[in-house]
Amino acid sequence: MTPTIPGFAHQHVPVADGVRLHVAVGGSGSPVVLLHGFPQTHLMWRHVAADLAREHTVICPDLRGYGASDKPADADGATYSKRTMAADVVALARALGHDRFALAGHDRGALVAVRAGLDHPEAVSHLLSLDVLPTLDMWDVMHGTTAAVGFHLYLMAQQPGLPEELIGAAPDAFFGHFLDIWTRDPAAIPADVRAAYLKASREAVPSIVADYRASAHIDVRHDQADRDAGNRLTMPVSVLQQDWGAALGFDAAALWRAWAPDLHHGTVTCGHFMAEEEPTVVSGAIRDLLAR
Repeated sequence: MTPTIPGFAHQHVPVADGVRLHVAVGGSGSPVVLLHGFPQTHLMWRHVAADLAREHTVICPDLRGYGASDKPADADGATYSKRTMAADVVALARALGHDRFALAGHDRGALVAVRAGLDHPEAVSHLLSLDVLPTLDMWDVMHGTTAAVGFHLYLMAQQPGLPEELIGAAPDAFFGHFLDIWTRDPAAIPADVRAAYLKASREAVPSIVADYRASAHIDVRHDQADRDAGNRLTMPVSVLQQDWGAALGFDAAALWRAWAPDLHHGTVTCGHFMAEEEPTVVSGAIRDLLAR
């Protein structure tokens, strides 16, 4: 059986023309939306969501193109822009009765969350990012042989065809590679959850690639336009990430502060999948953020 978040109800919610998001919702109280990363689904939040549901309405969608959400073809390069995906999230929250909500994202979901904060500041009250840099900064810090750690970013940035064919030829090996190397505690992703991630990813290769391709093209243009205009995140922002800055030679907190003046930045000692490896740390960070 596919694992679920205990006590959460599931539904498919229309958010755009021909696009529905699969979402798990539980708890009651002020709303918190949790956005998953790669190569995962909403299940990555299972521990954090169950904890927060004691005090909040917790909304855990599969992003467009992932999990059980719809996977429209990318006809123009904008279908999986973070602007489009952020609009999905705002539409989802409104459809569930929430015009304003706190937003937390991990990995790809964090990039969607940042774009939602920039495009929809009236809707996003607080923002938490887990283990990414904003898109422009991510590309800027990747250079020389250290960029090998992000080989998948360059692979999926290529024009349609080759990335999909290569990844589609061995999807479990490709997606499983990241589940293995980015986890310091393998027990944090048990066999049934790992199987669910791999199944969901192998069934979504074109849309996952389109999401990453957008981050090398249209998302860069959107972020550069905001930087040029001086647009920044106006809500309280918290960031938790591994200490990539020490490893790759940059000041992560300074890069984030350029986007988020009201910033709390911290590093963790666990692996990339911190909501599964250290859920109490992540839940605590969300509660601290909401108290600001």
